[in-house]
Amino acid sequence: MLTRGWKISGWRWKTFIKHLWTKLNTDDVVNRAAILSFYFLLALFPLLLFLTALLGYFVDAGTELRRNLLTYLGVIVPVSASDLINTTVDEISQDSSGAKLWFGLLTSLWFASSGMGAIIEALNVAYDVNETRAWWRRTLLAILLTIALAVLIITALALMFYGSRIAEEIANRYGFGATFTAGWTVLRWLFVLVFVFLAFELIYYFAPDLHEQQLRWLAPGAIIGVFLWLLVSFLFGSYLNFYNTYSIVYGSLGAVIILMLWFYLTGMTILIGGEVNAIIEQAAARAGDPEAKAAGEKLPDERARVRAAGA
Repeated sequence: MLTRGWKISGWRWKTFIKHLWTKLNTDDVVNRAAILSFYFLLALFPLLLFLTALLGYFVDAGTELRRNLLTYLGVIVPVSASDLINTTVDEISQDSSGAKLWFGLLTSLWFASSGMGAIIEALNVAYDVNETRAWWRRTLLAILLTIALAVLIITALALMFYGSRIAEEIANRYGFGATFTAGWTVLRWLFVLVFVFLAFELIYYFAPDLHEQQLRWLAPGAIIGVFLWLLVSFLFGSYLNFYNTYSIVYGSLGAVIILMLWFYLTGMTILIGGEVNAIIEQAAARAGDPEAKAAGEKLPDERARVRAAGA
């Protein structure tokens, strides 16, 4: 799909990267990613408040489930930021009340959906289209997308937490043996990546104000977005392990700064993936692909349809 788009446009890698760089600057992706990092940070701790309050109804604060949650989070988030999250979880999990549960849920949903609204706006800019959906529809879409992404995240977490137990049950019931259990340990991480990929696809499919979306125009950006997210998370974490100077410069705020930077990089990968999709589809439209949308079009070959209707 990605190769097909480049064959249509006649671009090489160097030309594509140059065009992408220009579009990232034109669409102000750097500043838009900063806005996303702000909303992500505001949504994180209410979400942790909700999760720990919810877990408090079923398990004690120090059980294996809670430890696994923080352990797997530490694999993705930089160490300093992970320590901050662990400390915060310890503090807010002292009292798991019903009021705390609902406050965390509603606050997290509000801030996260606001971040999704910022993504919607950024992707509209990437495709050069104006937002024409009613305010309530756009707000409802942001909330539904946020809930859908939360379901994907929770499912991925469930696979990580209970994947080994599920594999053992299947192996014992059907006699697959230890090989199946060991293989599942690797496969569950692959499934987690699939869920992350689906999260990117959902955003690119529903967020921009476009019609007749096709997956072949969305997959390249999702693949690149997931790859960049994994890459920057690894590189940023490795950098902090060897050259963590943020605590020296910012003191006790260093962990917060690191967390915001990681959110900023995460937002960048989401927006870069959207820009990649827009560039490829618009290049295909210029090359004459009838199923592709040109810049500013919400439907494939929209201007031709308008001319035909007026004829």
